[in-house]
Order: sequence, then C-alpha cells, then structure tokens
Amino acid sequence: MGGSVQSGLQRLHDDGFRKVLVVPLYPQYAASTTASITDEVARWMLRSRDQFAVRIARSFPTDPKYIDALASALENRWESMGRPNFAERDRLVLSFHGIPVAMAEGGDPYPQECEATTAALQRRLAIPDGGVVRAYQSKFGPAPWLTPATIDTVTALGALGTDRVDVICPGFVSDCLETLEEIDELNRAAYEDAGGGEFNYVPWGDNSAPWLQALAALVRADLAGWA
Repeated sequence: MGGSVQSGLQRLHDDGFRKVLVVPLYPQYAASTTASITDEVARWMLRSRDQFAVRIARSFPTDPKYIDALASALENRWESMGRPNFAERDRLVLSFHGIPVAMAEGGDPYPQECEATTAALQRRLAIPDGGVVRAYQSKFGPAPWLTPATIDTVTALGALGTDRVDVICPGFVSDCLETLEEIDELNRAAYEDAGGGEFNYVPWGDNSAPWLQALAALVRADLAGWA
C-alpha cells in the first residue's frame, strides 16, 4: 500500500477495517522516526468521527529474532570468507543512522537502544570486547550529531592499517542510498584511501528469510487477541 500514513489509514477505513496494527519499521526508537509515524496516526484519528482500535508497535532493539536475522547475515558471509580475526584488529562496525545530540540530550532514547542492539549482537556472535564498533552515519546540517561518525571511524581504522572491516547497518531493514551509496561506496573509498585492507558491506534485511520471519513474529505478537 503506497502513499502517506494518513491516506493508507483512510483506505483501510473506507474498506471497512476498524482494528489496525501500525508497525514502524525502525528497530531503534527515535522521535524523528517511530514517533513521527505515531504523530501521523494521531492526526488521522483527530479528524475521524469513527475511529479505529489502534495498536502501534514501538521498537525492537533486542528482539531475539531480529538479532538472529542480523547474526545470520554475518554468519552466512563469514561461512564463505572466514570469520574476522578480531585478535588481529579486524573489526565489525555497526553503523546506525545518527540524530542530533540535542535530541538525545532532550531525552530521546535512541542512543541507548542502539547500544542495546550492539551489546545483544556482540553477545549473540561471541565477539570479544573491542571487536565491535558502534558508529553513526548520515549526518547533515551544522548541529552536532551523535559520534563517532561512521566515515570518521572507518577512516581511522584504515589509517591504522586494519586488514579487514565488516560493516552492517542494523537500523535499516532494507537497503537504500544510505547503505548502498553512503556505506558501500563513500565509506568504502574513505577506508581504502586511508590505507585499510578489506572492506565488506553486509546486507541483512530486504527479503531475507530470517528478517521476514522476525517481522512476522513481531506482528503476530502485537496482534495477540485480535488474530
């Protein structure tokens, strides 16, 4: 169903539905992403005389099946090319979309949810301390954003002569310009130009079976009692 959130809700209403589960596809909650969806639902509800019964999924930063979907993508890649040698300074970079520092200081829980995802994935993959680096991408505008920036991180790793960097973007459930161009092209070039070795971007979501199974399980749980 294309179009805006409000137009989608209106079409469902016109078709006779009166129970709606809204699932924002953002694993980590942020006011600029998940909450913006909630705002759109609320705007539709405010102008409706015949409202839905509505459930809105919040976030799923440590959901076991979501973590398994991330881990499966990495394990499948490592099965074919070998697990990184973390003892020899190979690194796994988890690149999340950034937000302005002012939002985090204002109470946005996004950084904590990114930290929780990082810790859960590190445990799931049994990676030693120091082997996983959390970073933030897609900064724009003059205001300070969460650090470290992904491009600064991979540049620094390249300058250290790191033999291998694997990068995964846990906050993006489907590939887009911010993963395919920003990470797999611009950040790859920055790492290699700085003197780094192997750079591997690891896709994980899209139509992969582990992610679709995770999403289905999340939906089923949120529909409990309705379906």
